[in-house]
Amino acid sequence: MPRKAQQLVEPIDTTVDTLTATVFSGQRTVHAPPLALPPTLKPNTRIKMDGLEFLSLLPADAIPVAFLDPQYRGVLEKLSYGNEGKVRGKRRSALEQMPNDVIAKFVRGIDRALIPSGHLFLWVDKFHLCQGVYPWLDGTNLDIVDLVTWDKGTFGMGYRTRRRGEYCVVLQKQPRKAKGVWKTHNIPDVVQEAASQREHPHAKPIDLQGELMAAVSHEGDFVIDPAAGSFSVLQAAKNRRRTFLGCDLNG
Repeated sequence: MPRKAQQLVEPIDTTVDTLTATVFSGQRTVHAPPLALPPTLKPNTRIKMDGLEFLSLLPADAIPVAFLDPQYRGVLEKLSYGNEGKVRGKRRSALEQMPNDVIAKFVRGIDRALIPSGHLFLWVDKFHLCQGVYPWLDGTNLDIVDLVTWDKGTFGMGYRTRRRGEYCVVLQKQPRKAKGVWKTHNIPDVVQEAASQREHPHAKPIDLQGELMAAVSHEGDFVIDPAAGSFSVLQAAKNRRRTFLGCDLNG
């Protein structure tokens, strides 16, 4: 970590005015510290970089919100649907896959970068939702606090039921609390929205991600995504006047 970046990170104010802030208030009292970045990390751009290297360049306890959409084969390792050579299946299988130990390293890197009570929005499919993601959280200060189901409105694979949903696991770095941290209270736990684009096999919903980041950050705050893929989080951050910082191996 650059020494200069460490020197410019100030203590974080996590105090809550209990007389005015309630669990259902729109008041957010947590603030992220000023952030100094090395020249290689340019905000609001599509950075071509390994995500673990990206995370290593961030100062600790400095980022209020992160997104992670790990590239895993998941259910594709267990079942053969016969579409690996076709259109989206071909593009999906061509992407570099993350083994479980690598995903865990990403989660630990994000945990280090998040401010106290900061949030990670972790995208998973039905396979990982059922199998559990707790092994990825070993050695971190992250707790699962909520779950949002994304109804894509299109049918996917499945021998029995056809998958049309993905899941965003909401994790919070300790201390775990909603009062004075989560300021938006009209987000349903099931959201229907088309994918941001069809060119990328793992594009995610821009509006939903924008709602989530707005709930746990202030305008101008940094939002990170170390495996940005289609860079839908970049567009969501622009729409919500947040500062995006993220990368992808393919840029």
